[in-house]
Amino acid sequence: MPGEDAGRAMEPLLRVENLKVEFHTERGTVAAVNDVSYDIYDGEIVGLVGESGSGKTVSQLAVMQLVRTPPGLITGGRVLFEGADLLQYPSKSREMRSVRGRKIAMVFQEPMTSLNPALTVGLQLREMLELHLGMNREASRERSVELLQMVGIPDAEKRVKDYPHQFSGGMRQRVMVAMAISCNPKIVIADEATTALDATTQLQLLELMRDLVKRLGVSLVLVTHNLGVVARYAHRVYVMYAGRIVEHGTVAQVLSCPRHPYTRGLIQCVPRPGLGDRPLISIDGMPPDLIELGSACTFLPRCPYREPTCEQEVLPKLEVVEPGHEVACHLVSKGSDPCR
Repeated sequence: MPGEDAGRAMEPLLRVENLKVEFHTERGTVAAVNDVSYDIYDGEIVGLVGESGSGKTVSQLAVMQLVRTPPGLITGGRVLFEGADLLQYPSKSREMRSVRGRKIAMVFQEPMTSLNPALTVGLQLREMLELHLGMNREASRERSVELLQMVGIPDAEKRVKDYPHQFSGGMRQRVMVAMAISCNPKIVIADEATTALDATTQLQLLELMRDLVKRLGVSLVLVTHNLGVVARYAHRVYVMYAGRIVEHGTVAQVLSCPRHPYTRGLIQCVPRPGLGDRPLISIDGMPPDLIELGSACTFLPRCPYREPTCEQEVLPKLEVVEPGHEVACHLVSKGSDPCR
């Protein structure tokens, strides 16, 4: 499987180590991302899954230095890319601007908040090309048409002159994908990029992104709550809960043999053929208040398998349960894994 072999043989393209992000509010400090570490290897598709509020998006915004300050603040960790720690660069520095969009690009959930409604899509594509690649006006216009054709927008010569409101939701998201790949980045982060689309358009866009990954040789990070998307497209998956990674492994390892109770709960929530009239099994309770986090397991109040061992005021660490598969759970480390 692409990415897996590379991950064993080479250094990661992107390495995030012990990343911490906080938001300071009137109620207190929100620990949105707490000691998160992960790797992205060349040419692979990685899924980042979890409920809303688990820290998926904030962790990716931190990589891009797009956390709004204030109230947000990156308080710790390293983001290693091409031999440099990106967190050492000020957000508006020349070094960070040369990475953001040029080498690491992002496709956001709602394209109308990212596209300028007063400018044609062609002008917005050309701006990227002229700024990052130094193209002249004629070359950037030709490349803009080529990019729209690449992402499947018909009559690109004409549509390059249209404004964002003249495109459907799916077509606007294709424009965002075109902008993301315009400067030949090494990593594309898709942050819930298909959530607001209907099922057919969602499938078309995901197939498009997978084909572009293969054709262009870029790495793709799929930030999603949809385990079906991860199962179909990703090579590896990181499961996040309450600002931490609680399980990591290949898609086959995590989805066929989930070891963390939270991962198991997420999978049981997914509708599957053959269930008949049987109700879906939901995860009881609500995600924790990230202001009032203690040092114990954050999933404890919702865990159906909790034991007295879990009551200890020690946060479970990620432990290797098999090659390439890590889980943060007291029960797993104790040897009484209920999810096996």
